[in-house]
Amino acid sequence: MNKQDKKVLACVDQSHFADAVADYAAWAARRMDAPLELLHVIDRHLERGSGEDHSGAIGINAQEHLLSTLSDKDAALARAEREQGRIFLNRLRERALAAGAPSADMRQRHGALDDTLAEHEDGVRLFVFGRRGASAETSQPGSSSMLGRNVERVVRAVHKPILTVTEGFKEPERVMLAFDGTAVTRKGVDMIANSPLFKGLPIHIVMAGKESADAPKQIAWAKDTLTAASFEVLADVLPGDPETVIAREVKARNIDMLLMGAYAHSPLRALVFGSKTTDLLRAATIPTLLLR
Repeated sequence: MNKQDKKVLACVDQSHFADAVADYAAWAARRMDAPLELLHVIDRHLERGSGEDHSGAIGINAQEHLLSTLSDKDAALARAEREQGRIFLNRLRERALAAGAPSADMRQRHGALDDTLAEHEDGVRLFVFGRRGASAETSQPGSSSMLGRNVERVVRAVHKPILTVTEGFKEPERVMLAFDGTAVTRKGVDMIANSPLFKGLPIHIVMAGKESADAPKQIAWAKDTLTAASFEVLADVLPGDPETVIAREVKARNIDMLLMGAYAHSPLRALVFGSKTTDLLRAATIPTLLLR
């Protein structure tokens, strides 16, 4: 995340959650002095119904006329979607620039979100998208749909950090790293130390879970690494279930952003045994930076 020519890519859909995505993406772009791109992906597989009855046996000429009419309607609908998306993206672009993003571009694509992000990953320093979206406008906080239908699939599709944000923007003042000593969270320590994203902010490191003889040594390394990079660091090893401990400490310490490793195991293992990533995301009500 320290290459100046790589961008912050914000993935937005046409819901009121998009404003928070744009705000956090603008914050990140400003902190890293990176270009921002707003991406709107139109799912080509969405089913549409016209309300018209096209059943029954029809002649060849009538059939050709019907197909031509449906094709014209599809083309008109596609044009309307693109124009609506352009207006939507332009509003978010102006919002991001007003929030201090150094520059902001916008792009629309048809296709699947995970495939589109994987295709653009080489040019990205940080992905940003909402944990809720258009499909969750009416869902209740705390429900599984709060995570959005795309979160796990998208996170598994890319290998760059992903900032998943909640509704409403608050500029981060205190950051917590859920540290477990694995390679991905050690990579997170190095990312914090070497990126301007969190410069000047206090960093809380919490290592939760079963007692381990290596834990003091591991967390001491993390604290020393960040202290050497001029961060104010508070590091603790706390016993207990990680989901419960992290959620409790986030609230007790008024943490504004959580960093954690994401989906280390296969989708099949997560299906059988559950996923700690999803559990922690559901427990954490604040923006969460997922490390891959």
